[in-house]
Amino acid sequence: MKRILVENLHLEYRDLPAQCEHRPVLVMLHEGLGCVAMWRQFPDRLAAATGCRVVAYSRGGYGHSDAYIAPRQADYLHREAQQMLPAFLAALNIERPILVGHSDGASVALIHAGSFVDAVCGLAVIAPHEFVELETLAGIRVAQQLWRTAEWHDRLARHHRDPERVFREWSETWLDPAFHGWNIEAYLQKIRCPVVAMQGENDEYASMRQVEVIPQHIPGAQLCKLPACGHSPFKDRPDQVAALIAQFVESCVEKTAS
Repeated sequence: MKRILVENLHLEYRDLPAQCEHRPVLVMLHEGLGCVAMWRQFPDRLAAATGCRVVAYSRGGYGHSDAYIAPRQADYLHREAQQMLPAFLAALNIERPILVGHSDGASVALIHAGSFVDAVCGLAVIAPHEFVELETLAGIRVAQQLWRTAEWHDRLARHHRDPERVFREWSETWLDPAFHGWNIEAYLQKIRCPVVAMQGENDEYASMRQVEVIPQHIPGAQLCKLPACGHSPFKDRPDQVAALIAQFVESCVEKTAS
């Protein structure tokens, strides 16, 4: 695993080389309990399906990236989207990537594209959050119960240097009443790049409203609802999700060339 200094933190990342010329870089943004390793082989699958350079990194405190000194604040997704992601892209000289985000990472992608309207070539968002729902809070409470079992703890411990902090900050932030008014729909209205949004119909952390609002705010956005699929479509339906993203990449390439 490579490491790079970004905003005084050493972040771990994978960097898979492009197999074809003149392709956008795919930058992968993980979920609230994720990291580079927890994408499993999906980055390799995307690289093979698209021919693109694929870069995935662990945010501060996740995986084996350095942790923030200060505890997490309610604006953590905005900080990642507006400060850390631009700094990471600049450090690797990546311009106008396609962002591939899952869950929290998808929210980071949407905020980033709405904040810097010319900075990205496209967005592929998987199970994004734009607002807090009762379904999300119920799913996190269930996760808190499961966290007390050895299986959950041990699974996160295999991938994170500090699994206790990862889980605590994620769950406590979302369950904090002060966070319940969190909403990023205003950023959707500013997005100008192509967007494909996908979500499993059996998502245990959200209703389908989370993806249905995207085409309401972003004209031309593609919407893909995946049957028999939960909150992690790249795990439940990896071939289908990789194919959808590959088709989306081709459409972005064609639009850029025209």
